[in-house]
Amino acid sequence: MAMNDPLGDMLTRIRNALMRNMRTVVTPASSLRRRVLDVLQSEGYIRGYTEVERAGGKNEFEIELKYYEGGPVISEIKRVSKPGRRVYSKVQDLPLVSNGLGIAILSTPKGVMSDAAAREQNVGGEILCHVS
Repeated sequence: MAMNDPLGDMLTRIRNALMRNMRTVVTPASSLRRRVLDVLQSEGYIRGYTEVERAGGKNEFEIELKYYEGGPVISEIKRVSKPGRRVYSKVQDLPLVSNGLGIAILSTPKGVMSDAAAREQNVGGEILCHVS
């Protein structure tokens, strides 16, 4: 089955696993997913992830989710820019997610980064998702 939005699929898997209070979730590996997971890990939303090689030469990421006092650290994770409708933003127009308590993950010419890092480096780009 062809997957039109691999990043949206990963975010949905994370969202579903958090609703079920699962400790880990598995998703197919790709470079974009790796870069988004790096941002989630550096911002403290997930414990970490490891790349696992499965049968047939397919690599997967095993994502270790993070909980605090019995509840998930990620309360909301949603895709903004989709294959049917791309959303771009200048650095001056970057949105505040949850009044600054959340982050937006952007794909910029300098790589995938959080909105705070994009403001610091004075670069805009495609808004991939919001996390709070």
